[in-house]
Amino acid sequence: MEKARIYLSSPTMHGEEQAFVEEAFATNWVAPLGPHVNAFEKEMAAYTGCGYAAALSAGTAAIHLALRLCGIRPGDVVFSSDLTFSATCNPICYEKGTPVFIDSEEETWNMDPAALRKGFEKYPNARAVICAHLYGTPGKIDEIRAICEEAGATLIEDAAESLGSTFKGQMTGTFGHFGIYSFNGNKIITTSGGGMLVSGDEAAVDRARFLSTQARDPARHYQHSQIGFNYRMSNVLAGIGRGQLLHMEEHKAKKKEIYRQYREAFAEIDAITMNPMNPDGDANNWLSCITIDPASGVTPDRVMDALADENIESRPIWKPMHLQPVFEKEDFIARRETGSVGEEIFCRGVCLPSDIKNTPEDMERIIGIIKGLF
Repeated sequence: MEKARIYLSSPTMHGEEQAFVEEAFATNWVAPLGPHVNAFEKEMAAYTGCGYAAALSAGTAAIHLALRLCGIRPGDVVFSSDLTFSATCNPICYEKGTPVFIDSEEETWNMDPAALRKGFEKYPNARAVICAHLYGTPGKIDEIRAICEEAGATLIEDAAESLGSTFKGQMTGTFGHFGIYSFNGNKIITTSGGGMLVSGDEAAVDRARFLSTQARDPARHYQHSQIGFNYRMSNVLAGIGRGQLLHMEEHKAKKKEIYRQYREAFAEIDAITMNPMNPDGDANNWLSCITIDPASGVTPDRVMDALADENIESRPIWKPMHLQPVFEKEDFIARRETGSVGEEIFCRGVCLPSDIKNTPEDMERIIGIIKGLF
């Protein structure tokens, strides 16, 4: 008999989501936009302190609109985190910009401010910086913001993985001119699919809403003076998001408990190191990760294979963007002369099951399998 599946990070529904969806059906607000969209934007703005928010079809759409609002032109250099998912930097190419990838620092695994400074020395006219908060851990965002301000570049925070995380008491996603969140099915809260663009600039968010609804001019007939996008979130999905947001802090607490259990369980194994936390921040611990000392003889693939044999899902660390075939011709800025921090983390790392529905028995099973390899 096959053992019950343990997931990396699957959706966790409660009950309020269904009530909001039923309300959408009862009022026939099943088309894009509607009262749930408006309410979800206001509730997210209140929760994060971002100022203003536009609910969109995906976090990727939010990054794309942020770049469009920045005025990125063909050939403009945009710096991006290197150790991230491709959704962080793909929109640069939608606008025909030139992505340049910035290496990570070891303390939080996020964009290295020193490498970013090197990037601006090489490309002083870079127009924007997209900085991701990896696996929910806040980066050194105050240093990165200061560098961007000094260079006159727009900072876009990719907080897709870090909703609810804070740096010095302030929510990630609210330090840059633009921030983005993702509500994909594996995130800390979900709308099935969807995202949010946030900013303290009300006019910019209003323009994002305009662009995301096909840039329709305020005329009685259908008139368009510029290119727009079909990027708005539906009223039904926004209803799911409203129900999920009610449980945000509960989800965060459970994610933090999962990280704590792994950290304590592996403390006795010198070859295992947990993904680091920023001492000036409070992470949502979206995914708990480990890196493994190669001298131990245990590889990440061996850990993932052992878990897979027991019907347990795990994943590699993100493969750095400068190693991706599609970006192999783009520039990469490392802090040190040989190798890269991000590549080393990728080669040594594993994302562990971090589903908030994990039972004590599930956690014991996962930990036991990994310990047995050492």
